[in-house]
Amino acid sequence: MKKLFRRGFLFRLKPSAGIEAHLANYVGASRFLWNKMLALNIARLENKQNLIWYAEMCFWLSLWKKSQEYGFLKESPSQALQQKLRDLDRAFKDAFDKKQPLKRIPKYKRKAMCDTLRYPQGCKLDEANRRVFLPKIGWVSYRKSRSIKGTPKNITLSRKGKYWYISIQTEYEQEISPHSSLHSSPDSSRSIVGIDMGIKRFATLSNGEVFQPLNCFGKLQAKLKRYQRRLAKKSKFSANWKKQRRKISSLHEQMARTRRDYLHKISAKISKSHAMV
Repeated sequence: MKKLFRRGFLFRLKPSAGIEAHLANYVGASRFLWNKMLALNIARLENKQNLIWYAEMCFWLSLWKKSQEYGFLKESPSQALQQKLRDLDRAFKDAFDKKQPLKRIPKYKRKAMCDTLRYPQGCKLDEANRRVFLPKIGWVSYRKSRSIKGTPKNITLSRKGKYWYISIQTEYEQEISPHSSLHSSPDSSRSIVGIDMGIKRFATLSNGEVFQPLNCFGKLQAKLKRYQRRLAKKSKFSANWKKQRRKISSLHEQMARTRRDYLHKISAKISKSHAMV
């Protein structure tokens, strides 16, 4: 039996300083558009008026692009701005959906918070030369750590710390074979294993296998304290204060990458050695 899958492949971009400046401007424009539309809808809610949905948002976007005050929006890729409006439209629909367990009004976005750009079309992928074509940017190299499987459907750019990443979502069909235990007695399969997540031990399997915690925070704790003490001594919002804050952010991102890498390695090891029914 064949089944259709969608899968994301994450790579780190290698943009030049000029391309990084353009990307920063694009995510800034997207953040401004989100906050502007959000403020309009919150004002309408307070005045008990109808909300602005996606179609009307696009109308206002086209008007703002022609204006002198908000003319900078036309410098950004149109589809990236439209995708940001779609995200806001979905956020408001979820906020008033009774089936959603955690309903809340969308929040304003700050700088360096969810800096993303999504391209549903117009991008090209050149795996042989390890580069990707982005609208209004051109060809940008990336670190190819593995081959891509399937047909690319959309591309998302994101900034985490000082690095830019590209996520390529692909679609492909794959044959699914039933587990061998489905065609035999219930006691014939010994591949199922239980996992107990803990604190002192990262994970304990039902077969007795134990995975110790990584404790990457403990290894970098002294360095983080030193950076934070230096930050406290600097004038707030000064150039040196911003530089030191970027160092702290980079250190947190390093710890997050280390944890994700360890988690993926452990989960891959368990899934390969114990087939789950």
